[in-house]
Amino acid sequence: MRSDQRKSLTDRITAQRDVPQVSLIIPTRNEQETICECIQKAQQVFENMGLLSEILVADSSSDSTATIAGSCGAKIIKPAKLGYGNAYLAGLAEAKGQYIVFMDGDLTYDPKDISDMISILQSGNYDMVIGSRLKGWILPGAMPALHRYIGNPILTCILNALFSCHISDAHCGLRAIKRDALDRLNLRSGGMEFASEMLIEAVCKNLRVAEVPITYSPRKGVSKLHSITDGWRHLRFMMLYRPAPFLLVPGLLVLIFGLALFMGVYLQGGLRMHSLILGGLLAIIGYQMLLAGIYFEAFGATYGLSRSGRIKKMISYHSLEKELLIGLVLLAAGGLLGMKVLMSWGVAGFGALDAASSAMMAMIFSILGIQTIFSGMSISLLLLNNGNQD
Repeated sequence: MRSDQRKSLTDRITAQRDVPQVSLIIPTRNEQETICECIQKAQQVFENMGLLSEILVADSSSDSTATIAGSCGAKIIKPAKLGYGNAYLAGLAEAKGQYIVFMDGDLTYDPKDISDMISILQSGNYDMVIGSRLKGWILPGAMPALHRYIGNPILTCILNALFSCHISDAHCGLRAIKRDALDRLNLRSGGMEFASEMLIEAVCKNLRVAEVPITYSPRKGVSKLHSITDGWRHLRFMMLYRPAPFLLVPGLLVLIFGLALFMGVYLQGGLRMHSLILGGLLAIIGYQMLLAGIYFEAFGATYGLSRSGRIKKMISYHSLEKELLIGLVLLAAGGLLGMKVLMSWGVAGFGALDAASSAMMAMIFSILGIQTIFSGMSISLLLLNNGNQD
């Protein structure tokens, strides 16, 4: 073998030896008090396991976090945008390990728990492992009662019901995943909903997910969590993936009930104004919820959030001309009925109007027609942007 060939082979072997087996990504924002200890404990875990590792700190701090982390052996990454998800996405773009570990830098999670997660991945039986604080040990003062007994359990219950996850703590920030499994996920969220997106994507891609009990400790410094806004971001993201339970089904039920109430009063005759108003209002609200659910479904299918064959079939039948035709028919029906009421009023000398129920029906038809026209245009614009519109 020639000397240049031997040198090339030696370089490749050396390069392979330098490739880390584990990549730990830590998003930080003003964690100078804890970041070095966090890194050192993680390094000790990897050393005890005999794994070559890299620690990536995705930092958006205004203090000395980045300087301290760099001096402790971490590689510093500066995300282009603020946000929990943006920090992880920036770290994932640089990670080279066969196993990817996600962990906060405030020492609320114990790096020693990482070893159990990696061991489970190394067994080959699972593709992803997520920690469970609720099945593990939550130390006093570590988690507010609002999060522990209300927010986290409710959001986890909704996620489990919608996606059949069977997870006890869906928003735990300590998790690990195989690189080849991670590459199958379409992760894009920039905020706290990144945690939900990762789990939802894993379930949708049929990854084998395990859960292990972990220890959760009180954090040092000021918490970056915002209970209401962060909870809403998780709920909003689940709504984008599964709008039917939030909008389609409730909207259809409200629409049917409103129409039944209105038509029941209308066909019986007489003037029961309050029932007519309530029925008409419910019909309009239900129809708007139904259209919003369809819009969410179209958005999800267009941007890869929904993989339902039913929704894709619905979109394949979508046509702006159909929505415009339906909307114009409803609008014309409302207009004709309104003209009839106006003519009757004129014949009566524009005195007291005794056709309030017909006038309200004309109004309802007109509003539903206008809603249909503009919703059809909005959905068509969305699908046109992705090349799905005829």
